[in-house]
Amino acid sequence: MTSLRQIEANRRNALESTGPRSANGKQQSRRNALKHGLTAETVIEPLENPEEYRAFEAAIVAEYLPQTPVEQELVHRLASLFWRLRRATSIETGLFRMQSEMLHAFRSCRQKMVQPGEGQGSPTSADYREDAVMNAQGIRETDPKLATVHPAIPSRDIAVSFLRLANLDSELVDRLSRYEAGLWRQLVQTLFALQSLKRR
Repeated sequence: MTSLRQIEANRRNALESTGPRSANGKQQSRRNALKHGLTAETVIEPLENPEEYRAFEAAIVAEYLPQTPVEQELVHRLASLFWRLRRATSIETGLFRMQSEMLHAFRSCRQKMVQPGEGQGSPTSADYREDAVMNAQGIRETDPKLATVHPAIPSRDIAVSFLRLANLDSELVDRLSRYEAGLWRQLVQTLFALQSLKRR
């Protein structure tokens, strides 16, 4: 148990503390409690444009025209939840974009390996399997000499990208989905509370 003398000493020390003094130190200390940014209430400046967020928040506030402090808090919460849902979609889009870039690079590399006239005709199940099982280290389970270069088919590319993401981290897509579902639940609750206040 902490003694009274220790508590008093702690208080005196806290009063003498000035915190960070440089602009860089202040900027870093602002984010001390931030772990990953997914559940941040405010926009993370290095990753997102604060002006865009303020304009987005102003549009939400203008639509709901909050009259009381509680309504204002709920409307600001609503703007934050909508923004974070947009962020989740942006994360998902970015993950698929990265996988798509890797898939196109893989196709380009494979196209150089398979010279014109050496292809095996129509694609075999092994060809499709090769695209799907490429892991993060780039290890293939089939012989690249048997590979046929596939034309880009958007729905197939999305499926292959999804499989690669799942192979990279089977929990990744699931975590993002749970995060998004949690945001939707909070958003619905906030809307319900706001509408209940407006009906009074």
